[in-house]
Amino acid sequence: MIRVRVTAPGGLKAELEAAVAAAPGLTLADARPDVVLTSLARDDLAGQGAGPAPLVLIGQAEWSAELFRLGVRAILPPDASTAEIVAAVEAAAAGLAAIESAELESLLGESPAGSTSGPDPLTARELEVLRMLAEGAANKTIAWQLKISEHTVKFHVAQILAKLGAGTRTEAVTTGIRRGLIMV
Repeated sequence: MIRVRVTAPGGLKAELEAAVAAAPGLTLADARPDVVLTSLARDDLAGQGAGPAPLVLIGQAEWSAELFRLGVRAILPPDASTAEIVAAVEAAAAGLAAIESAELESLLGESPAGSTSGPDPLTARELEVLRMLAEGAANKTIAWQLKISEHTVKFHVAQILAKLGAGTRTEAVTTGIRRGLIMV
């Protein structure tokens, strides 16, 4: 069971507590919570922090390194669904951060998912080839599965390497994973 403490004003606190109480695997706890579900403003977080428990913030806020240092592991809109709240709490309890990829890349100073540091994002076919490279597929296998020639596969691989600034297939896969282009 994940122990959750809710800190929010009046009606919002009641709504959040009801969502936590209704969720399997979550329980309300004032003492020694695993996660704190809060609607505190940024200025209040510094003085009120959750201590060792990660924070899931409900409200309008922009991700920043400061919020992350204060223990915030997810920021949800005020109209977040119960499923979104539960998922964010579970992620925070597991030591993960729940952050949209665009916000993460903005926080890290990188370009949006699906694009590269240059002007040309990977095409849908290049993303498909990159996924297959991540699975360890050889050019011949990729060509057979995509019903294209090996020469075309080599062209796509060269384009992927150039667009991702990679020197090898392995480096391209690593960069693709880091940028959120593919999952393994």
